[in-house]
Amino acid sequence: MSDEASELSGIDVTVPNAARMYNYYLGGKDNFAADRAAAEQVFKVAPETRELARQNRAFLRRALRHVMAESGVRQFLDIGTGLPTEGNVHEIVHTRHPRAAVAYVDNDPVVLAHARAILTRSPNTVAVRGDLRRPLELLGDPELRRLIDMSQPVVVLLVSVLHFLTEDDKPGAVIAQLRESMAPGSYLILSHVTAAERAQNAQQGADVYRNANASITLRSRQQIEEYFDGFDLLSPGLVKLSEWRPDEDAMFATYRGRELPTWFYCGVGRLK
Repeated sequence: MSDEASELSGIDVTVPNAARMYNYYLGGKDNFAADRAAAEQVFKVAPETRELARQNRAFLRRALRHVMAESGVRQFLDIGTGLPTEGNVHEIVHTRHPRAAVAYVDNDPVVLAHARAILTRSPNTVAVRGDLRRPLELLGDPELRRLIDMSQPVVVLLVSVLHFLTEDDKPGAVIAQLRESMAPGSYLILSHVTAAERAQNAQQGADVYRNANASITLRSRQQIEEYFDGFDLLSPGLVKLSEWRPDEDAMFATYRGRELPTWFYCGVGRLK
């Protein structure tokens, strides 16, 4: 049995999974009944979640395009990548820089199985198993190191993943270790859930994830901004998803005619 098959053999599809729930939010097909049922529970208390997930992906696309236009960085490290969906990082990057290196890291075997299946047709890409809570171990993966040279500038993406770390996981220390491993001129692209508005609904939505073997920590704007310590936070700073260098789609971020609540903050930082 291959390592991939061995990893997948122990998966219980009757238990909801955070990555597959997110896939469902985005209209994907890589999810099971348990994931859809849990996602529908989230919609009951936070019906804007699906549109916010789409806005989060739109922020990712805009941030990548801006960084590529502004810099000469040709290495991209996506940590906590989630299930592949339309507009994957390597697809966005390779439209501008076909030879750029893109590494995906996740600790979910289902995510990795899907990513590896897609990447067999993509040059200069790799998907490896790693845990954000152990950043130095993650960065030391031999397969990742063959593609990504951390002595050169790199774009690190932590999009909709850091909130899965509890305070006991010491997310600030995790970011510090990543930062210290990055060369000057590197970038950090980050988005994180919050409860700046309608906090009760946001918390009720987050609570559903406890049954998906995941825990979401809703952090304040100040807490999230501290993760950019040591980076120059690019204009417009740490803002809601639709406010980061919006294009036409972002400017009309609504749900049933109402403006989306501030349940995400996002930003891009450049290492000094």
